[in-house]
Amino acid sequence: MDMLLPMRERGLKAHTKNSQGKEHLLVDHLCSVADKAKAFVKNFYNGQFTSLAWLIGLLHDLGKAHPSFQEYLQAQQEGKSCLKMPHSPWGAAFVHLALNRFPLQHELTLPVAGHHAGLSEYGDLTAKIKNYSLEQERVKEIITLMHSVFQVLLRRGIPAGILQIPGLTPVQRELLIRMLFSALVDADRLDTEAHFYPQSRLLRQKNRALAELAEKLQDAQQELIAQSRPSKVNNIRRQVYEACVKKASLKPGFFRLTVPTGGGKTRSVLAFALNHALINGQERVIFALPYTSIIDQTAGVYRDILGEDAVLEHHSQVLLPDDDEDEDEIAVRLKLAAENWDMPLVVTTTVQFFESLFNNSPAKCRKLHRIAGSVVVLDEAQSLPVELLRPTMQVLRDLVENYGVTVVLSTATQPALQGEYLPELQDVEITEIVPDYKQHFAQLKRVYYERLVVTNNRLVSVDEFAEEILKHQQVLVILNTRKKSVELIKALVKKGCREGLFYLSTFLCATHRRQVLREVHCRLDENRQLEEKKPVRLVSTQVVEAGVDLDFPVVFRAIGPLDRIVQAAGRCNREGGLPNLGKVVIFELTDERSPRGPYKAGLEIAKMLLAEQKSLEVLTKPEIYETYFTRLYRTVGNDLDARKIQEKRGKLNYPATAAEYRLIKESTLPVLVRYGDYARVLNEWTRQPGKSNWRKLQPYIVNVFEWEAKQLLRDGLLSSVTEGLYIWEGSYDNLLGIGRFEFDPADLIV
Repeated sequence: MDMLLPMRERGLKAHTKNSQGKEHLLVDHLCSVADKAKAFVKNFYNGQFTSLAWLIGLLHDLGKAHPSFQEYLQAQQEGKSCLKMPHSPWGAAFVHLALNRFPLQHELTLPVAGHHAGLSEYGDLTAKIKNYSLEQERVKEIITLMHSVFQVLLRRGIPAGILQIPGLTPVQRELLIRMLFSALVDADRLDTEAHFYPQSRLLRQKNRALAELAEKLQDAQQELIAQSRPSKVNNIRRQVYEACVKKASLKPGFFRLTVPTGGGKTRSVLAFALNHALINGQERVIFALPYTSIIDQTAGVYRDILGEDAVLEHHSQVLLPDDDEDEDEIAVRLKLAAENWDMPLVVTTTVQFFESLFNNSPAKCRKLHRIAGSVVVLDEAQSLPVELLRPTMQVLRDLVENYGVTVVLSTATQPALQGEYLPELQDVEITEIVPDYKQHFAQLKRVYYERLVVTNNRLVSVDEFAEEILKHQQVLVILNTRKKSVELIKALVKKGCREGLFYLSTFLCATHRRQVLREVHCRLDENRQLEEKKPVRLVSTQVVEAGVDLDFPVVFRAIGPLDRIVQAAGRCNREGGLPNLGKVVIFELTDERSPRGPYKAGLEIAKMLLAEQKSLEVLTKPEIYETYFTRLYRTVGNDLDARKIQEKRGKLNYPATAAEYRLIKESTLPVLVRYGDYARVLNEWTRQPGKSNWRKLQPYIVNVFEWEAKQLLRDGLLSSVTEGLYIWEGSYDNLLGIGRFEFDPADLIV
């Protein structure tokens, strides 16, 4: 066989024929993927790696030239049974054996080998490749064949600069390989999709332009100003918005947006992000938020302004369509965009955003190259996990300096990210978007703080605390743990308090929690019209603290990390409608066990800091949070990279990095509860256990840790429905959910 025959004459295939009978030649697929990957990396290091991405694309499926793979495709086309022949290992072997003098072995071999199975640890990969030896006649024959094919491809002319690579640190190199991997995976999937599903490719091309979105926001803002009555709050919101538009003209980098609750942050930060992206030639805006409740609220606001098809909301609880034929065009486009974030405006969770940046799977990493050349807004930036702070900040800095990214740290309680404890950002300039933010905090003051003291004692029992709660008709109480929240509810019921008593925690399924919030809102709204108020007492864990739009005249918050106390205060006099300031009461129970780890450290530092202050008035001033976070980070010290993520990254150990970089470390199991319409939904899923019906089950599920589930199974409180799904066998209480049972679950903060 003449090894130098052109590939088209040889007729090597990349895939089987599509539904129209069209073939997909290997030469066309490799060249198309190479060109796409090259375009995707234009924002990496000012375009220095476009040639490398092109070469990776050219090499990724070269293993499909193997005669056995071509036989496998032919058998598939004819409907015959045939053992599948993996092609990726042969591509990696070719790079290792035929291109062994190439200086960028890691950058080539890891993406080529992992574009289906995922990025592996480089040492493990090279150990496997050693099974391929040119001393074996068959291996030599296949490598020679692949080399001839490769030479044909190179006749198109390899781009200049392929050997150019700047001096990178080990962790910079680790991220570069992952980002190149992302570009390859997306390019490969898109070209394959275009062959088999050409209609999907057309739908992907209908994205809205950033300029159009910015114009719609500007029009909406002018309309809002025209309709708003002059007031102190509206004046501050206008100032914040104008500051955001003004600072948008600055060059990409790190920014801080410090705005008090009610200061119009949601619209203003969007104005900054859209205008900044347009001025600097960036391609999209990505919002990463810590709680799904905030995401629902933020995405809803942006859809109302910009239109349903302008916002990609991507997180685990969004119901994306399963069958393109049964959905309208917008729904299908959003589903396609969720795969690779090819939309101008993305709203996602910090879990999705950061865990993807440290992941190794093709599905998780596919979207990463879209982050390059984007504006990334980190809402509630203080909630970034302390034990992962150093790798998180290093990656953010890398994205800003080498991938054309702008990062906005948006919160009312800014973390202190530039101390000696965090060298990753120590010499970085972070620009404050709103220079007068301290004045805004003073002007938007809605609450005052006080400590709860009972009989000259700051430590109160649950029974004593219940008596204090009964003194208030409308009150929100937030505790640190689910166990204590249940104890308080039981104490209140024992004292005859049942009317208007509500409870929220992860003991309740999502459907139940939504129902509780509806009832609470209705009572609070009714009370605004009534002279004699109806009782509405809501006891909750931290699940209510951020993003839940509640407006109580009085809020009790168990002593906790300082930023959590302020988040709780955001549920008090939220709209500023009280004739006087709302009241936030900080309390401490006698025998409460706080959550472990950084949360406990934050709680203890908050205790010491508040003990040093002459007045709790300091909690209304933003400067206190710089002091608090500085002490927290210094106290935690080496634990800012507690899981040694940077060490694993430096060794190019992608599986270990992905396993350790998790914002919620412990695994949970889904437990179905008997609430509402669960039986009908379970029946539908049993008859047709597809993705769509599984998603319908989600609102009836409570997540418990794996170690909890083992105990509950032993106690007969759980039984298995199927692999990976359990059902709660105890009774489900209309007030407490599964919380009436006092197994003391760990403190899952969501």
